[in-house]
Amino acid sequence: MKISSLTLILFFTWLAGLMPFTASAQETDPVLEHLIEKGLEKSHSLNINQLETEQAQVDQKLAKSVFLPKLTVTGSYTRLNDDISFDDDTQSLLKATQKLLIKEAAGIPFNAAFPEHIPLQDINNLQNKDILKSSVDVDWVIFSGFEASNALKAARHKESSLRYAGMAERDHIILSIIETYDQLALVNASEEVLAASEAFLEDQEHYVKKAIENGLATPISRQKVALARQQLAARQLEYSHNRKLLIERLHQLTGEDKEVLRSLEPKLAPMSPDNLTPAKRNEILALEEAEKATAYKAKMEKSHFIPKIALKGHYEFLEDDLSLFDPQWYAAVGVKWNLFDGGQSRLNSRKTQLEAGKFRQQIEEAEEMIALSIVKAEHTYEASLQNSRIAQKEIELAGATYEMVNKQYKNNLATITDVLDALRDLESANFQLQESYYNQRRALTALLHSKGQLNY
Repeated sequence: MKISSLTLILFFTWLAGLMPFTASAQETDPVLEHLIEKGLEKSHSLNINQLETEQAQVDQKLAKSVFLPKLTVTGSYTRLNDDISFDDDTQSLLKATQKLLIKEAAGIPFNAAFPEHIPLQDINNLQNKDILKSSVDVDWVIFSGFEASNALKAARHKESSLRYAGMAERDHIILSIIETYDQLALVNASEEVLAASEAFLEDQEHYVKKAIENGLATPISRQKVALARQQLAARQLEYSHNRKLLIERLHQLTGEDKEVLRSLEPKLAPMSPDNLTPAKRNEILALEEAEKATAYKAKMEKSHFIPKIALKGHYEFLEDDLSLFDPQWYAAVGVKWNLFDGGQSRLNSRKTQLEAGKFRQQIEEAEEMIALSIVKAEHTYEASLQNSRIAQKEIELAGATYEMVNKQYKNNLATITDVLDALRDLESANFQLQESYYNQRRALTALLHSKGQLNY
């Protein structure tokens, strides 16, 4: 079916505004939102960050557990080679003492003989050779010299730092997915532009064929149109390959099924910002929390010289096998005071303070780089808006030029080469418009990210 030049000009005009509205910067289509969600779930770096965050949470619990009493129940059986008892002289002395006490109690004179019918009690062993013990011990730290409290605060700030670092990594993953998705939309828009060019060439080929039949054109003109179609086919093949590469990239980023990705038809739409008020970036917040964590770690190492106080208790469940010197239970309060450790605590604290100084330098450097990126992104976004307006004007001019040259050609006032050149200019203008939309979206996304407003 023959397509008129006016119809094709109108088609190109429709392509010039593929999306008849301007999307809000934070309004993503459901497909892109789904891909972002899949990409965040798949990300190995985010999963590693989550594990590190959970480790910091465990560190906090470990710091708290210092103040919980530790209960230890033990049991043991020991067999000695023999009972431990007093020597013979001591046993004789103890028995003699026992006789004296019995005489005194019975009213027998001191010098009288001891009655044979009164039994004497055997002298107990100091320790029987079979020893069965079961006991419970309690150790309870009641003051750690602020080590535990500073360790807890350091772990909390470390957790916050890891969370902000994860959010910063999350932003980079989202940016990669959005960029790849927009590149796919640009390829789709470019393929539609090429489809419009193909329709133009079909119209020209039909006209040239009729002109040759009527002696109004030479076979050279048909060869030029055929060459133009081959060049168009080469460009279509290039964009087809680009589409396949982008599908592979999206599959790598999101893990989404390739068949689903091949069915996507994303569109480019100009974007307008919702909120460009700068907010503190996650990278800065992560460094600030890391700086605080190292500061508390330095305090923890300094507090190594503060005395520590602890309670200790012990209770024996079995009394039978205790020696004569073993208590059944005891309770004690102890103080541990590290007076000198060779300077290790001081040096470790100094090393940690230097680490905090490194974080401060990184924060200042990051703030400078972010400020520069904001200025650059603002200029790039303004330039992209101007380029889009210029591309619109170029399409209008290229469309009018093609229409004029096409009429001149059909009135033998221009050559087929002039027509094909005008068609390529029209095609190029449409490419530039779609690229300007793509660059505009990239510039605004970069601006939102640099100002900490990438809220997806």
